[in-house]
Amino acid sequence: MQKNNTEYKPTIGLEIHAELKTKTKMFCSCKNDANEKRPNINICPVCMAHPGTLPVINKKAIKYVLKVGLSVGGKLADFSEFDRKNYFYPDIPKGYQISQYKHPLVIGGELCGVKITRIHLEEDTARSAHQKGDLADKYSLVDFNRAGVPLMELVTEPVMHSSAEVVKFGEELQLLLQYLGVSEANMEKGEMRLEANISVAKSRSNLGKNLKGLTLILGTKVEIKNLNSFRAAERAIEYEIKRQAEVLENGEKVSQETRGWDEKKQSTFSQRSKEDSHDYRYFPDPDLPKLKLSEIKEFDESALRSEINETPSGKRERFKKDYGIKENDINFYISNIELGNLFESASSNIDKKDFQLLSNYIVSDISSLATDVSKIEPNSISDVIKMIISGELSSRGAKNTIQILIDKGGDPHQIAQKAGLIQQNNEEELALIVQNIITQNPKIVDEYKAGKLSVIQFLVGQGMKATGGAANPSVLKELILKAI
Repeated sequence: MQKNNTEYKPTIGLEIHAELKTKTKMFCSCKNDANEKRPNINICPVCMAHPGTLPVINKKAIKYVLKVGLSVGGKLADFSEFDRKNYFYPDIPKGYQISQYKHPLVIGGELCGVKITRIHLEEDTARSAHQKGDLADKYSLVDFNRAGVPLMELVTEPVMHSSAEVVKFGEELQLLLQYLGVSEANMEKGEMRLEANISVAKSRSNLGKNLKGLTLILGTKVEIKNLNSFRAAERAIEYEIKRQAEVLENGEKVSQETRGWDEKKQSTFSQRSKEDSHDYRYFPDPDLPKLKLSEIKEFDESALRSEINETPSGKRERFKKDYGIKENDINFYISNIELGNLFESASSNIDKKDFQLLSNYIVSDISSLATDVSKIEPNSISDVIKMIISGELSSRGAKNTIQILIDKGGDPHQIAQKAGLIQQNNEEELALIVQNIITQNPKIVDEYKAGKLSVIQFLVGQGMKATGGAANPSVLKELILKAI
């Protein structure tokens, strides 16, 4: 950031939308299928807002939102209702969106140290396809397959101050939704979208002594809509912070507005002036019943908790406590569940002191070689680790054995024997080879004796070459030193 921009402090809050993984849409029985490529296939009179149709609430969608609420420590509502959020746009067939305003399903909570304001449920909009070229100004196409899909909206408090904090929160929420099984949260498919509310104001150190004691100074809020990747979110936020700081530095005022992100230009652009809540004319939807959640058995808090599996944060703490491996490896397993399961199963057959060695091979080798982790036998991997520890396999030999295991399967010991990967540890046999190496390389031996200790690696290399890579390099080095 430029020098003059260092005087300004950004404050960021998020609105995150995630499509829920239910079989049907939010208020009708149409299929909820994010993979459907044909336009306007999963539609019916209800989600197309034909006159006389009535919506029916999807109970599974409500349960999913409540599970998310419990997982972040939020307070579940006892009373809730749906409202009509009125605005006219081609992707809203009714002329209003069914959402929640005064009575959301969840209030409060926290994730990654970021306080959550509310989590509520609404219906998604249709998808607009804007034409290109000569047709760009003539018409757009609308696909209503997505219209009416259950959409969870999570709103955070404005407590973040950098794009890095935003990305960390977004990635953790994405993992949580996937662990709970409530959403695929695939951003490439639009199943999870971020909207960032950003304001920039002078930092406390530049406000002067008269403002001492103020706890929060906020600038004018600007919303960036529909950020569909963490990379886009990071770049858009950084650009917008810089843009607002420059506006203020020039003595101008930041306009309260909604902006979009142009990936090609790597800049935000103005879309429309920012609406306030009263602009949407919220009022309770008369076609939907009020919800007294405590009267619905499936929404009982204890029943919901019994259905919640281990969360990413819980798994992170357990791995740290039980396995003591590197933090980067733990985070890798949180994101790669199958490989994490392989690590846990394989670790049950080896000593705790060897857990990190096992993890090294899974993270660096197996993750890059295996296309189907489910076919790998955990016992085979732990056997490879035992063979490394016993000196039967070198690091190179272990990698080759793992490659064959993944490609063809089999017993690690038999694979290593057949491929000639078992290390030679017999000192009597290796001593003869060492003697030949010393005899054939008198100048190198003299250099070592003269103090050039690094040449010992050349002699070890000659020994490895003579044994076809089968010698244990540690034993070989020890025998060479003794012979010299």
